[in-house]
Amino acid sequence: MSALTGKVAIVTGGASGLGLEIVRRFVEEGARVVSADIDNRAGQAAAAACGAEFVSLDVAREEHWVNAFERVSAEHGGVDILVNNAGIGAGQGAATPDETSWRDWQRLLEVNAGGVFLGCKYALLNMRRSGGGAIVNMSSVAALVSTPFLTAYGASKAAVMQLTRSVAVYAAKQNIRCNSVHPGQIETPMLQGLFEDLAAADNVEVAAVREQFLQRIPQGVFGSAGDIAAAVVFLASDQARHITGAQLSIDGGMSAHP
Repeated sequence: MSALTGKVAIVTGGASGLGLEIVRRFVEEGARVVSADIDNRAGQAAAAACGAEFVSLDVAREEHWVNAFERVSAEHGGVDILVNNAGIGAGQGAATPDETSWRDWQRLLEVNAGGVFLGCKYALLNMRRSGGGAIVNMSSVAALVSTPFLTAYGASKAAVMQLTRSVAVYAAKQNIRCNSVHPGQIETPMLQGLFEDLAAADNVEVAAVREQFLQRIPQGVFGSAGDIAAAVVFLASDQARHITGAQLSIDGGMSAHP
């Protein structure tokens, strides 16, 4: 039997990158998956290609969460797993503490932290009624190290880590588990976009920026979306039944390196 057979899962940010790979892996592991994304066209196409369903969801809008959980619960009888994966990167321009704009700070916290809060809130309300479940929140290595050039992003991901621990303790006796995953430098379109932005800002080649990032990883290689998806499957499955409030780093040793 596959790890997630019979489970109903919502995965946010499922149209691309890590979310898309998580959707694929969940389907392979036997789950009935609802992929949620703000990009309706790409989200519908990606979900159809994976054998998943699709729901339109802006994670920063509370009414979208209400509608998503009501729809999935009505169609499938409840939700067993929520993966809060949707998020955004740094805003436009410099992102140091003194140059980050108030608008970028607010938007990053609204989506990356606020969206996870809303997901947890409505997952708790729904999972409690159906007897339990598992929440996996996507944080980042940026929550574990200083991020002077990605100030708001790092703060938003640290908020996700703290929220995860609070939800885990609050819901522990309700048979609801909550853990955070902390990817390092993973080969995704978002990482490539970061390389391009930094290269343009410093007037250097993208390859030079890529090499700088690679040198920070003790293992010497970038991670893959599959590395992250495998960990999320484990945390969402019953094999992790005694794991809650944990922070799982998947970063090639970055957060352990001084």
